[in-house]
Amino acid sequence: MSRSSISSGDGISMPNRLRNLVQAQKPDIKINLARSQKTYTTLDKIEGTVTITAPIDTYFDAVDIEFVGTSRTYVERLTTAAAASGRSEAFHQFLKLSQPGLQQHYPESGMLKAGQAYDFPFVFVVPQQLLPRICQHKVHNPAVRDAHLQLPPTLGDKDLASHPDALDDFAPDMASVRYGVFAKVSKVKVHDNDVSRVSLASKARKLRIMPATDEQPPLDVGGEDSEYIMRKEKGLRKGMLKGKLGTLTMEAAQPQSLRLRSYTNPEFRTTTMATVMLRFDPAEENSPPPRLGSLSSKLKVCTFFASVARKNFPSKHASLLDLSQGMHSEEIKLSSRCMANVEWAKCDPAKPVTNERRDSATSCTAGETPDPSSTYKGNVYYTARLLVPVTLPTNKSFVPTFHGCLISRVYQIKLELGVQSAGIAPTLDLKLPIQISSEGSSDDQNSRRDSAEEADEAEIDAEDASDFFQPRTLRAPSEGFVGRSRIGSQAPIGDAPPGYSPFIPATHPRHMSVVPVY
Repeated sequence: MSRSSISSGDGISMPNRLRNLVQAQKPDIKINLARSQKTYTTLDKIEGTVTITAPIDTYFDAVDIEFVGTSRTYVERLTTAAAASGRSEAFHQFLKLSQPGLQQHYPESGMLKAGQAYDFPFVFVVPQQLLPRICQHKVHNPAVRDAHLQLPPTLGDKDLASHPDALDDFAPDMASVRYGVFAKVSKVKVHDNDVSRVSLASKARKLRIMPATDEQPPLDVGGEDSEYIMRKEKGLRKGMLKGKLGTLTMEAAQPQSLRLRSYTNPEFRTTTMATVMLRFDPAEENSPPPRLGSLSSKLKVCTFFASVARKNFPSKHASLLDLSQGMHSEEIKLSSRCMANVEWAKCDPAKPVTNERRDSATSCTAGETPDPSSTYKGNVYYTARLLVPVTLPTNKSFVPTFHGCLISRVYQIKLELGVQSAGIAPTLDLKLPIQISSEGSSDDQNSRRDSAEEADEAEIDAEDASDFFQPRTLRAPSEGFVGRSRIGSQAPIGDAPPGYSPFIPATHPRHMSVVPVY
């Protein structure tokens, strides 16, 4: 049979005509927000109206409007063992708020009349945290549980990222966190004493959520497997074939967090300050301290993801040993500053430290001076303090540091200092943890929010909505996974925890996993 025999004269194939014919009979759903904005944060109201218009008289039994948050991950591993290779996927619906009281807006006849628009109002509030039933898997300590119950930010949503004003948020394809308002019209169907609800039409509108987060206490960065370097020593020489000049020590503490503002003008720059302490222990008492070169700073963005619920905070070492975990990292250059003019302060241990106020660049007050190096002989030493501004670039999108059951985002500052020493240019580098936190909204900020353009692309059709709010399933889940959880007063106390998929063999046609929905 020729191709022309199965296509119409206007170039539209018969399957497309049939699909359009079926879709034309479905009720049309529009999700209209009362106030369209680019980003919502903690305690923000998400309110609007769902308008349903049926092309033909349509009987229905229920209209559902929900605010849903989901996370999806997959991990691919290539190993020598065929059973351990392939892709493992996980889907976690961690938030589901249902709009109550919609029945009072139903037509009395229980039928949507052709061509008539029916409005169903909704209002949701972005919660401050998740309920304990969302994270019921085993954890190593309560701090992990507390972190998993914090609302994660929108991450890696490719549909929102396709907007012209959207910026790269460094999320890999293997991890995503999405939010949206989901509307559905359904009808109860009875077949052989089996009662089920059949969806007549559905629509979803995605939203960007940036929850308010507080700065957490500094990390404990000790241990052999630590990814951070808070102190570095470097032996310096007078020349290639000459004796030792001394030992330079570079030390820093975790800087204060970078504080994001949920709503602000593009000129606002998110900035914090890192303080680097230097100490030079000369090999001989008359040896001068070295001249400093440039100090460059880089930001490392790390996204951890897993296909099973994690029991502890993620680390690079753990992701390499565990086949169910993965890590994606990117580095961006922040700044480079010349430090040649920094003055050294001479400190004599034989003289007591006075309370005299010193210049910020040459301070060697007690408590700030690094501990002596391994070669220190108890003689005179020199100190200096470097203030390094850390400013986030405006051409990228950053989300707060967070740890979820499946996905985590952490940040690291890398500081590299060059030293000028008799024609030799050694370098010292530090790797410091740094947090990104986010402010909440206030009434004053709400009045100055940037209004976003009405984005029709934020609404997605029924097929995409199903993929967005539900896991992709190729077979029926087992009886132990049957059920759905709700966050609200109607939720049963004994809800089961979220489920995560096992490994999927590499021979699977689409590498899809069976993930239960709760």
